[in-house]
Amino acid sequence: MYSEILVPTDGSKAAERAIQHALDIAQTYGARIHALYVVDTSIYTSLDAGADVVIDALEREGKVATRHVEEAADAAGVDVDTEVVTGTAYRSIHKYIEDHDIDLVVMGTHGRTGLSHYLLGSVTERVVRTSTVPVLTVRLGDEEAEEEAKADADAATDETTAETDE
Repeated sequence: MYSEILVPTDGSKAAERAIQHALDIAQTYGARIHALYVVDTSIYTSLDAGADVVIDALEREGKVATRHVEEAADAAGVDVDTEVVTGTAYRSIHKYIEDHDIDLVVMGTHGRTGLSHYLLGSVTERVVRTSTVPVLTVRLGDEEAEEEAKADADAATDETTAETDE
């Protein structure tokens, strides 16, 4: 039924949970996992000289996130391909689906959080609404969602404190 499964990842807890579901499905069907990290450049176009630094940092983060999926897949005995791309997140996911004959997408319902989530909207929602293949969405448990919300609030407080100190 499924032979090529895409797991878009951003390194979040929601992505981690989706990875576990994707690996279980891949083991069941003998499928290959595709781990994709999208450096969403659409929000960084207005950052002149600093954009390159931000994009480079996000590409490094993407390599770490996809390497994590690769390690989990190797441990589960599942074949895996990884890729880090730049572009608009949901468009890049759709292009990857088409280019790699993906027949299932597994992704978390939460991911990028805080301000970046507000600015980007829900990538998962856009993929679900416009995908030509089935999309399995995996939500965080209530306890995990609370932990992630607290971490976001703490990070926002730290950013505000740092700006005030300057």
